[in-house]
Amino acid sequence: MVKQVSWTGVFPAVTTQFHADDSIDFPATQKVVKALIDDGVDGLIACGSVGENSALSAGEKREVVAAIKDASGGKVPVITGVAENSTRLAETYARDVERIGADGLMLMPPMVYSASPREIVAFFKSVAAASDLPIMIYNNPPAYRNDVTPAMVQQLADVDTIVAIKESSGDTRRFVDLQNLNGSRFQLFCGLDDVILETGTLGAVGWISGLSNVFPRECHRLFTMVREGRAQAAMPLYRWLMPLLHLDARADLVQCIKLCEQIMGRGSERTRPPRLMLEGAERAFVEGLMKTALATRHQIAEIA
Repeated sequence: MVKQVSWTGVFPAVTTQFHADDSIDFPATQKVVKALIDDGVDGLIACGSVGENSALSAGEKREVVAAIKDASGGKVPVITGVAENSTRLAETYARDVERIGADGLMLMPPMVYSASPREIVAFFKSVAAASDLPIMIYNNPPAYRNDVTPAMVQQLADVDTIVAIKESSGDTRRFVDLQNLNGSRFQLFCGLDDVILETGTLGAVGWISGLSNVFPRECHRLFTMVREGRAQAAMPLYRWLMPLLHLDARADLVQCIKLCEQIMGRGSERTRPPRLMLEGAERAFVEGLMKTALATRHQIAEIA
């Protein structure tokens, strides 16, 4: 029997906060989490791409998941990204975070290696067998090279713990193709910020978002309106957010989102190398977007 979960709504990919000496600032990370919950988000992604998963040691990943789970107080589900180079490492991580208390896995294809479709499907099935946690498959071919196609997803329909798909290809047609091949078997999540209105109207029940770390209330309002069938009424809000939503599609999205977080007083822009904080023209560009958004924020305040 397919595992039942209630994963819907806006799930920020939570940033991992760092001290100036590059160590993890766990209290600051927990403060970020608590503020997001207070602002009404529906779930949290720990150690996703925005959480700098690939820059964390094995032990740090587990500590971050534990800290975020503790800060959530059981109010919202905490799903952790699984970004490992081998099947064995991913299986071990799945078992460990299940013991820690994570509510689910956001499972990427094997990292670094450009796997064949057969290998990717086998990888997903092996990791799914390692724990009882519900799983969201994460497809992001622009960033991670491996493309999880709708036909590959169809081969996972008999794995009861695989319950959702996070689609970040940017091709909104994928949502229709997934539904045509799989019906309502999987919950569909938008994983790219600047197509949320389009994918919401096509059936996405959730949004895993970078910018919701910065404007959680506005992002939640936008998604709610779209899911209620009021996409046209939401257009002014979508247009206001769009310049910032585009940041989620950049290679340096982590630096961009963390800088925006800092401007809003919600976190620090510090990143772990090789990521470096923005400077020069790139920094000025993001600061300019935020300046415009904050100056015009009152114009969208009454949209509901």
